[in-house]
Amino acid sequence: MKCPNCGKEMSENTLYCEHCGEDIHIVPDFEPEIDLHLEQFITEISEEVQRDERKSQKPVIIISLVITVLILGGGIFGIITFRNRSVEYQIKKAEQCVAKAGYEEAAQYYERALELAPDDISLQFSLAEVYFLKNDKIEYENLLRGIISHEATTQAQLESAYGKLIAIYRARGEYDVIQEILMTSDNDAIKNTYKDYFANPPEFSLKSGYYTQVTPLKITSTGKGKIYYTTDGSVPTVDSNLYSAPIILEDGDYLFKVCFINEYGTSSKVITGEYHVEIAEIPAPEIGTISGDYNYPTYIEVLEREAEVYYTTDGSIPTQLSQRYTAPIPMPLGKSVYKFVKVVNGVVSNVAECSYNFTLNTDFGPQQAEEAVVKFCMDNGKITDEEGHFGTDGCMYKYSYQHVIDIESVGHFYAIAEVLQDSEGVMTKTGNNFAVDVYGGLIYKLQRDGNNNYVLVEIQ
Repeated sequence: MKCPNCGKEMSENTLYCEHCGEDIHIVPDFEPEIDLHLEQFITEISEEVQRDERKSQKPVIIISLVITVLILGGGIFGIITFRNRSVEYQIKKAEQCVAKAGYEEAAQYYERALELAPDDISLQFSLAEVYFLKNDKIEYENLLRGIISHEATTQAQLESAYGKLIAIYRARGEYDVIQEILMTSDNDAIKNTYKDYFANPPEFSLKSGYYTQVTPLKITSTGKGKIYYTTDGSVPTVDSNLYSAPIILEDGDYLFKVCFINEYGTSSKVITGEYHVEIAEIPAPEIGTISGDYNYPTYIEVLEREAEVYYTTDGSIPTQLSQRYTAPIPMPLGKSVYKFVKVVNGVVSNVAECSYNFTLNTDFGPQQAEEAVVKFCMDNGKITDEEGHFGTDGCMYKYSYQHVIDIESVGHFYAIAEVLQDSEGVMTKTGNNFAVDVYGGLIYKLQRDGNNNYVLVEIQ
């Protein structure tokens, strides 16, 4: 079949030329009753002409018949024109084709209907379904994308189109494409419905810039997923550093590139944070007990009332994980080295270091004081042997030297604490303490008065 406009070959049963786009004004699939009436009418005309010829009637009769045929032709042309211009007719024919699985012809009828009513979203859905039945997923997807961007689409139609599109991409595992079509939507209801598919960019708790103190950097994001970051300028992936806790920014320069990857594996836009930290030097804490030799009990005191102060005695540099200074420290016997730092707004100061050498003019030492208390408790029946056993459950009392104390107007004493060791080896101080004279070995109960000062209680 050739197009009467351009002369090129065209497909059978088509309503317009696929080469030039011209409508084909031929009689397409008349209704059965119209075909029957036409056939009967033409037959009657033919018989009438034959009778007239036999009777040699006047030419007027022939002219009348010709006029009648012309009128009939005009009617037929009107029917054809009506069909080509009727949306309802195209829909009816398309539905008939779908019922017979004639999807190619159905698509042509729906396309013709859309030429007549291009803003009819229902027609676009119908044509999309035909393409779906034809297994033409590309055209199906294109039509749905057109629906979501059309200004005439209602909210219900929008929700339906998004649902169908997302089902396509979810089945193919194309979650990045889902995020793409959602990001281009300005419909808050649609975005909220499918919010779990978003990978929103994370946020820094600090603006990029210059800082003068140690500062924790927090990175947050919304939704289910994980945050990854790099510090070398590269783009973060699932193989990069996993963010799990605030990052402490100390002296130096920092470059963070961060992204959020949701539970579907979709990555957010990468954000960048740049920080320069230059911390002013903090002086070491002031120590009230200077380094030197001591031959009397002395307390090591730090003259910092407000700052957090930490110390070590093993030669290491103190940190916030070291022992915290809370009260004056009894100086230990022998040689010792104390290192102190203070922490101000999260910044650790320089180190203060003190060395001490504490000796007593006596031959009676701490170990002898412990042994004297053990003997005293055995003599009084509190324990049954030098290991401190009592009873039959395996528990023991231990007596441990703590430090040397000075009780004003009385003298110097070794403080000995009583410790309970249970059958599983757990050690607990009982609260009973003894004081042993460093020069004579006399034993006293050691207590504190209402002013928290040490007092001696004679043992009867």
